[in-house]
Amino acid sequence: MSHAPTDEEVIATLQATPVRRIFAYAAVFVLGAMLILLAFIQPPAFGWQVFLIALGAGALFVAERLRRATMLGLVLTEAALRDTGGRTLVELSDIRAIDRGALAFKPSNGFVLHLHSAAMRTWAPGLWWRFGKRVGVGGVTPSGPAKFMAEQIAMRIKD
Repeated sequence: MSHAPTDEEVIATLQATPVRRIFAYAAVFVLGAMLILLAFIQPPAFGWQVFLIALGAGALFVAERLRRATMLGLVLTEAALRDTGGRTLVELSDIRAIDRGALAFKPSNGFVLHLHSAAMRTWAPGLWWRFGKRVGVGGVTPSGPAKFMAEQIAMRIKD
């Protein structure tokens, strides 16, 4: 189902662990289900009931997106950072800086890449996000492989 690029050597990989995937999915799914259940068991005013149902449906949608996104992993090659489905997150030549600090606005157990050029906004819940000139990597990923990937990127972008 998933494949790594065959024409380039893989430097580092990053994959969500099954336990983290299940826990994250269950937490978001249960939140959505409880919001919808609350809307019908103790119905508030009609406007609030609609709000709770919409919020619960949104949480269920995010839970499903998280489940699908975390089935993939990330692969770092000399040229780019890609997901295992083949989608390129960022070319290494477009990375200006990397931020791994404790006070950085970054995903849990992850890092943020600062880019030279802005790209379209997109999000793979629990794995990565891209907003403007920033790409955040991490979430339900383990910290060790994420730190290794960040170090490998940092070594390759130094001029």
